[in-house]
Amino acid sequence: MSSHQHPQPTAPGGPRPASGRVPLSVLDLAIVPEGSTGQDAVRRAVGLARDLDRLGYHRVWYAEHHLSPGVGSASPAVLAAAVAARTERIRVGSGAVLLSTTSPLVAAEQFGTIAALHPGRVDLGLGRAFTPPKGSGTAGPRPAARPAAGPRVVDGLYVPGAPPTGGNDSALRERILAQKRIVGASRTPASFRDELDLVLGLRAGTYRDEHGTAYVSPPVEGADWDLWVLASSAGESARVAGELGLPLAANYHVAPSATLDTVAAYRAAFRPGVLDAPYVVVSADVLVADTVERARELATPFADWVLSIRRGADGAIAYPEPGTSRAWDERPEAERALVADRVDTRIVGDPETVVQRLETLRRATGADELLVTTATHDPEDARRSFALLAEHWFAGDPSSGSGTGTAAGTADRGGTAVAAPALATTR
Repeated sequence: MSSHQHPQPTAPGGPRPASGRVPLSVLDLAIVPEGSTGQDAVRRAVGLARDLDRLGYHRVWYAEHHLSPGVGSASPAVLAAAVAARTERIRVGSGAVLLSTTSPLVAAEQFGTIAALHPGRVDLGLGRAFTPPKGSGTAGPRPAARPAAGPRVVDGLYVPGAPPTGGNDSALRERILAQKRIVGASRTPASFRDELDLVLGLRAGTYRDEHGTAYVSPPVEGADWDLWVLASSAGESARVAGELGLPLAANYHVAPSATLDTVAAYRAAFRPGVLDAPYVVVSADVLVADTVERARELATPFADWVLSIRRGADGAIAYPEPGTSRAWDERPEAERALVADRVDTRIVGDPETVVQRLETLRRATGADELLVTTATHDPEDARRSFALLAEHWFAGDPSSGSGTGTAAGTADRGGTAVAAPALATTR
């Protein structure tokens, strides 16, 4: 319905650090710890962005989560605007605006407005949130759970099996349906290709609907932002991003079992468009401390936090305090199976260990950039984590982190011994 020429640059990444490594960026959820408030979390997010700007991170993105007690980032555009006004260099954006709750036009106008005030520093990341099938409800037989695929190691990267849950999980489905009613998410998204075509066409000033009617959005036309697609599987999002020649962010921190397939699908579908060549950012959940022992101690609440997200009850709980969680070996097997993929792929340790494992992730995925996210109970521990990582990533010798990333220990799944990560957070 539209043809577009785009001002988006041919390479969305920034200059490589002096270390020669790929750029490093941050996804911030504005974590709400137990005993704190969402208001405090938002204020801390702005303060953290100032640190990230000074430390040399390339971009900071804000997630969109609604009605989650442990996540304060609900309005990526507002946070991005506030941070852009209080920083000097770092790019700001969304990771991602969810098109199940926000129309692509509104998202493009919000970020076009920010880009008018901060040109060359804005990213509009769009994503397709899970939507329960039409007509789904409590009646009828319960759909079968997605079977867990076996884990494997690819070029030193541990790729876990998929968790035994998914879009057909009844508890998760019912929670999302209830949340949609509260959020007021009544729009029915068009195909993802059409949604992105709308955004790109409005920016190019060429958009016409199926009846040939032209539309103009002044904040969007000529807007100086980069458009991104976020994807957690090898499905429609990755394919459409490739077909339109857009950059892709693949979510290893959310769906580590599918990341390699996601990137492969994107690269297979890629055609020169907005970009001349593929550009891939891969996310990772990271926690750095001065010592391995301290990092493991800080990481113990993570399993409970992920469990709260995946059980389909009330969403992410306020982030627990270390020392209050049940030991991994004391958890029921079904509980461990539900969160093992994220626990086992969280990159936890001292700076040298974390840098090595991030280099393994980069090498195995072919990432052009890495996007790290960190959750801790004490916000000062998260700030320290980002500072330690920046110190060693941006100034270190890249050859020191380019080893095999060999993981200690094994996980016996279906009779096959597979190397497990060296620093599983709660084991």
